[in-house]
Amino acid sequence: MLAVPDRGNAAELSLVSLQWTGIPESQVAMAAEMALSHRAPREVLSEAELEEVARRKPPTKPSLRGCLHKTRCSGSAAKSLLFRFLPFLRWMPRYPIKDWLLGDIVSGFSVGIMHLPQGLAYALLAGLPPVTGLYSSFYPVFLYFFFGTSRHNSVGPFAVISVMIGSLTESLAPSEDFLESVNGSNATVNEELRDAHRVELVATITVLTGIFQVLLGLLQFGFVVTYLSDPLVRGYTTAASVHVLVSQLKNVFGVSQSEHSGPLSLFVTIIDLCKKLPDTNVGTLVTAIIAMVAILIVKELNHKFAAKLPMPIPIELITIIVSTGISYGVNLKEKFGISVVGNIPSG
Repeated sequence: MLAVPDRGNAAELSLVSLQWTGIPESQVAMAAEMALSHRAPREVLSEAELEEVARRKPPTKPSLRGCLHKTRCSGSAAKSLLFRFLPFLRWMPRYPIKDWLLGDIVSGFSVGIMHLPQGLAYALLAGLPPVTGLYSSFYPVFLYFFFGTSRHNSVGPFAVISVMIGSLTESLAPSEDFLESVNGSNATVNEELRDAHRVELVATITVLTGIFQVLLGLLQFGFVVTYLSDPLVRGYTTAASVHVLVSQLKNVFGVSQSEHSGPLSLFVTIIDLCKKLPDTNVGTLVTAIIAMVAILIVKELNHKFAAKLPMPIPIELITIIVSTGISYGVNLKEKFGISVVGNIPSG
């Protein structure tokens, strides 16, 4: 059994304290009678009765009139909705130009330098023309300026998506489907027709993916990510990096290799690559090793002297400029058979 707390003990303690303070006994007795007369009777409650008394009332259900009142059209509601979908309208008028402009220009220049070589590489990784990589690097950042809410995100393509797109383009639009005979003897791949078909395929996949993402966002389906364990995410990213590495080995060794899909295709690709190692293009291998060593060294220097450098050394862009100049001046394609990106049309 449980009893509701009583104030009687507190009254008795207060009377004792009054006696110790030297107040006459008549006044103490009068105070004691008043305290006992105002003492309210307390009912002894059982645990079930106490839970019944302390039970919370259920929340009232919202009425249709209340919902309509909250969703009625007004100037403030329209303004709030506009700021919600276009956040730049909220922070742009309050942008501290003197404090942030110079740093934002430097960071934007650094990100642009990074996106230029990455866009070219990811386009080749996806089996698309290099110019599509430049488009995919520019438009996501441009649109995120209007609809994004983070000042630190750098959106755009990345290796995992490029590998997944590349597997689709190679399986649904393989180069063998675009072979054309030249002079009735040798068959060559019509790269222009193949690339156009692959761009249409990837554009369709991108639109469908966007539609699914919008629907999942409306359904608030992002909570599923909360239940993804950390080992699962790490295993996925590690496996994706292995696939990216294996898919680029043919370009490092300069050998032609057909794409493989299906279960255990990674091991089939590695075995096929090992069989073609005697056909390695030495010029391509040396060029790849020099570029990788230079990028790794400068990356370590950027990390070591990050506090002293105003901005990281753009080694990726420097590597592209130097290698392009050497390739054009020495004519690496004709002398050593090193494959080049080729003509990139202007946008």
